[in-house]
Amino acid sequence: MTIREIKTRNYVAYGLTDVLGAGSMAVISGWLIFFYTTFCGLSAIQAASIFAIARIIDAVASPLIGHISDNLNKTKLGRRFGRRRIFLLAAIPLLPSFALMWVADQHYWYYLFTFVFFELVYASVLIPYETLAAEMTDDYAKKAKFAGARILTGQVSAIFAGILPNWIVNYVGGKENSDTFLIMGIIFALAFMLVITVTYLFTWERAPVVEAEEPDKPKTSAFNALKMVFVNLSSTLRIRAFRLHLGMYLGGYISQDIFNAAFTYFIVFALGGSVAIASSLIANTYIAQLLAVALAIALVIRIGPSYTYRLAVSFYIAGIVALLILFLTFSELPPLYLLLGAVVLAGLGRGALNYIPWNVYNYIADVDQIVTAKRREGSFAGVMTFIRKAAQAVAVMFVGIVIEWGGFMSGSETQTTEAINTIVLVMVIGPILLLLFGFFVASRFKLNKDTHELLMNEIAHLKSGATEPSSAQSRAVVEDLSGWSYEKLWGNNNVGK
Repeated sequence: MTIREIKTRNYVAYGLTDVLGAGSMAVISGWLIFFYTTFCGLSAIQAASIFAIARIIDAVASPLIGHISDNLNKTKLGRRFGRRRIFLLAAIPLLPSFALMWVADQHYWYYLFTFVFFELVYASVLIPYETLAAEMTDDYAKKAKFAGARILTGQVSAIFAGILPNWIVNYVGGKENSDTFLIMGIIFALAFMLVITVTYLFTWERAPVVEAEEPDKPKTSAFNALKMVFVNLSSTLRIRAFRLHLGMYLGGYISQDIFNAAFTYFIVFALGGSVAIASSLIANTYIAQLLAVALAIALVIRIGPSYTYRLAVSFYIAGIVALLILFLTFSELPPLYLLLGAVVLAGLGRGALNYIPWNVYNYIADVDQIVTAKRREGSFAGVMTFIRKAAQAVAVMFVGIVIEWGGFMSGSETQTTEAINTIVLVMVIGPILLLLFGFFVASRFKLNKDTHELLMNEIAHLKSGATEPSSAQSRAVVEDLSGWSYEKLWGNNNVGK
């Protein structure tokens, strides 16, 4: 690939798009279901079903977007605007759709349509965007910086997602009402348009490689073409490092989805707090996450992603247990400094858990390359998004069903003891089980700076025409990462074919 100098502005510009990635998800996971059940007259199951349906539709669409992105360089449009960055450009005028989600007192179908539409716009940006770091450089340290820039920016936007409702209540609305969330939606929609524009202007892609057409090759039907998309995408799961990476990714992220969906209910109903208090605590959680990301960047390089991940899980579980102890100890709202200590402890774990999968993701295509002799960044981004969102849909729907089954009453200012206990159990047990799963998977994950260097050297070795490993250590490393015997690497298999 053509080597271009990466400057500070390029790292910053790349990172800014996670204002959309992490910022919108922080707003949605922290506030949307609460907004639906408090100001829109929807039941907990209806609110969760909107989230789940949108995620399932998006999960199906995401691999297709990844596949299209991988192959758009074969078109004049893709060669002119970039097979990745053209999606960013096209999404800019559609991003105000985020604000439409926060209009109160509409019917169920309005909320379903607006959420589904925004989710598809979101996916059309994030999937191509997630490939840009691997497009811009092959260097391990530079990829780590890109991942750090992304997650740091995302955590800053998440802080605002937590604190904006409190600011708006205090300085605009004067009281907690639906306008608080509409104003927040408008502010974020404008921010999304700005950051995507900056990312488009200051990033680039690899030079396109256009395969020669075969004039005698029979045309593929639309059905077979669609079938091949999913065959190709499912083949990514045949890469061992990617399977383990997905386990860590889901353990860290889905645990947060469940926690986030229940946390505002926990503060307002279980502890007797308010939206403003929940907003302040969420903001402080994200501040702690921001600090944790900065620490995780150094720790991942120093001790590797596996050890850092397990350390982060320990902090997050400690924070959740601390919140449970406060609930069991105090009959009314605990002192805010104790609540703050608990959420900061959890935030220190959450920040690292957010950073590590996206740091690791930048190297997964390298592991795939030694198996397939191809570059398939878009396919991996699509599969990650598909599995993440499908699992997230199930998780959030689970929260809605269980909370309503436990006796939660939408629109009520108070809840029964049974409903409160259900909220607490959901917020504590679900995340801890997922975190323990992630901890176990991380203990088996061996991709780090040293093994990546051996991997890249072995790729260069195979590119030179070699058929035998350069050393016994290199054989062991690439076989562990790929899950394939050395003799079947470099395209000597049916992966992606």
